[in-house]
Amino acid sequence: MNIKNREEIPLPDRHLDLGCGMEPRNPYRRGSLYGIDVRSYPSDGSITHAVANLALEPIPFKENFFGSVSAFDFLEHMPRLLSATDGKTTVFPFVRLMNEIWRVLAPCGRFYAVTPCFPSQAAFQDPTHVNFISVLTHEYFCGENPQGRMYGFHGHFRELRTEWVILKDSATADERGLSQSFRRLRRKVKGKLTHFLWEFEALK
Repeated sequence: MNIKNREEIPLPDRHLDLGCGMEPRNPYRRGSLYGIDVRSYPSDGSITHAVANLALEPIPFKENFFGSVSAFDFLEHMPRLLSATDGKTTVFPFVRLMNEIWRVLAPCGRFYAVTPCFPSQAAFQDPTHVNFISVLTHEYFCGENPQGRMYGFHGHFRELRTEWVILKDSATADERGLSQSFRRLRRKVKGKLTHFLWEFEALK
C-alpha cells in the first residue's frame, strides 16, 4: 500500500495492550480498548480481555484489526529463542511476536513500546527478564531491509521515534511538556534513564 499522506488515513478506533494486567494502557486514547495477558481478569465491559501466552501463541485477533498496539514493560519478558516441539529445530518467539503485531495493525497503525534497555541495570535486575533490548534492537524490524529478515521477520515498520524516556512520563504518546523534557534531561545527565521507547508505523 503506497500512501502519500498518511495523516489522512482513517485508522480503526481500537487499541490493543500486550501484557496488560488488570489495567490496559491506551496511549493513543482509542475509543475501544483491548488487552492480552497470560491470566484472565474480570472486566466491567469497557475493556475486551483476551488470554494468550504470546511466547507460544499468536495474537488472537484478525489482521488489520487495530489502529494501535502497545507494550509497556513487556518485550523484555519475551523469549528470543526456544526449542521447537520436534526437539530438532528452534523458534524465535520475539521475532514471531513482532510479525504478529505487524499483522494485527491496520496500514499506518502505530506500535508503541516502552522497555528497560541496556546498559541500564533495570534491564537485568528482574529475574524474569529474558530479552535484553539495546538502542539498536529496533533496526531488526525497521527500514527497507530489516536485519530481522534473516530470522523470519516479514513485517515492515517505519521508525517514528526511538529514544530514552522516563516510564511514568510515557503513558501516552503525546509530546512531552517542558517540565517533562527538563526532568528527562536531568536524568540523562546523571545516567539514570532506564527505559527506551519505540514508536513505529506499520507499512503495508
